[in-house]
Amino acid sequence: MSARIEGDLHTHTTASDGTQRPAANVQMAFDAGLGAIAITDHDTVSGVEEALLAGRELGIEVVPGVEISTVANGQDIHVLGYYMDIYNEQFLQRLASLRETRDTRNNMIIERLQELGLDITMAEVLLEVENIKTKGDTVGRPHIAAVLLNKGYVSSISEAFERYLGKGAAAYANPPRIEPATAIGWIQEAGGKAVLAHPGIYHDDALVEAIVHQGLDGIEVYHSDHTPEDEAKYLSLAQRSGLLITAGSDFHGERGGVVFHAPIGSRRIGIDVLQRLKPEKEQRS
Repeated sequence: MSARIEGDLHTHTTASDGTQRPAANVQMAFDAGLGAIAITDHDTVSGVEEALLAGRELGIEVVPGVEISTVANGQDIHVLGYYMDIYNEQFLQRLASLRETRDTRNNMIIERLQELGLDITMAEVLLEVENIKTKGDTVGRPHIAAVLLNKGYVSSISEAFERYLGKGAAAYANPPRIEPATAIGWIQEAGGKAVLAHPGIYHDDALVEAIVHQGLDGIEVYHSDHTPEDEAKYLSLAQRSGLLITAGSDFHGERGGVVFHAPIGSRRIGIDVLQRLKPEKEQRS
């Protein structure tokens, strides 16, 4: 067996908008020959403990992570956090406040869908996820999309986003959120490192450059939605700025036979980067 020297540092589970339990993601990472996997659910760390247990059983490193939702220049910007203290009470309270904002957004979307004549309620969305959600998990647009699909309003999850839920679509909503600098501070105050997620999808390099100077620790250079040109550009930016370089599939599981965004391990980075992502006290140990 070849050495397990690579990791996928961006995956989602049923704790947010993924379709697999955290332990299943860890098993897939093991099957893909990885030595490490990060669990980076949206605005929650509730899936990390299960993944850590599975990682110990399989002998691969599970990186405690999160993907925090922020807004800058009118668009969603995501900040990844790694190796925070997932029991830090202040950090957990801050994440809870973000989930409340997410709940507000969900209700705004439902209201707009109803105004468009679609028969859908938030109760139906919660019923859709009742068997997979536990305390501290998040509910998001993919779960609304699943109800639209089940009721025949769309023929696929992708169509739900294109017609109703994606940016600029008919029912899109984006309530006030924290700015990237705030998320960076929250992650670092909880002992973690902050990495800008998939900068290539923002199509605003001036904004990316500005966020780099707000205290970031790293950039997700290699991502499933990045082109080779994106990778070269953000690799250069990370190197010029002295920032850590990470990679992630952004795996969300499978819906209707389609994998979102890409399979676990499709983007990977040498696990030597983990030593630099860890808190300084662990780096020295």
